[in-house]
This record gives sequence, C-alpha cells and structure tokens, in this order.
Amino acid sequence: MKISELTIRQSNVDVDGIIIEMGEVRTFDRFGKELKVANAVLKDDSGSIKLTLWNDDTNLKEGNKVKVINGYVNEFQGEKQLTAGKFGKIEVVGTGQVVKDSKEKGDNDENEDFAKEQENLGEDNEEENSDEF
Repeated sequence: MKISELTIRQSNVDVDGIIIEMGEVRTFDRFGKELKVANAVLKDDSGSIKLTLWNDDTNLKEGNKVKVINGYVNEFQGEKQLTAGKFGKIEVVGTGQVVKDSKEKGDNDENEDFAKEQENLGEDNEEENSDEF
C-alpha cells in the first residue's frame, strides 16, 4: 500500500518507506512502567506521513528502510499518523540515503567561504589602488 492511500481509522496497514526524519525520544511513566515514544517521518514515492514509534522501535534511525506490518492510521491534532500499535510491528529492511536540502548538507558553508574569499580579494584590491594616488 502507498502512503498517499492511507485513510484515518484504517487498520491492518502494510506500508514500506524510508525514515527521513527522526524526532527526539521521550520517556514517561504509565501505570508504573516506563515507556518510550518518538515521532518520525516515513516517506515513499507517493508522499510522507508522521510515524509514531514506541519503545524498542524508537531505536530506528534516519535512512532506515522499514516495513510497517499490520499498522494503524489515526489522527492527532488534525494530522494523520501511522503507528504499529500493539498488534503490528516495524521491520528494518535496509538502509538508504536521506536527501536533505542544501542548507542542511553544508553546501551553504562552501558558499559563505567563497563570499568571504571574494570579500578579502576586494579589500586587497582597494589597498593596491590606494597606493597609486
């Protein structure tokens, strides 16, 4: 099934995708038991969806290719979300490369270095020109 085909309150969902964003893992106590939860973003070629991860699944990383088996789609604060819940599971089936925009990759740093270099060249030229007068 494709992410774009998922509907709210849909169960028995099987979806493949890559984790393109991994949120912070939070822990809390419920009925005397410590639980872990994290949000991630799962993407396939049709779209993306917030993926809620529980306990051991919070160890997943950006770039993991995963298969959600018997998942459930719900809605939280107006946003569609996918979770394996207590009856489903998430399997890592490989790894991929997460493509980020140029600001996150560091390309911007190279542009800043180039601009500083050009600025310094301009200052050098001004000094040389001032000697002539």
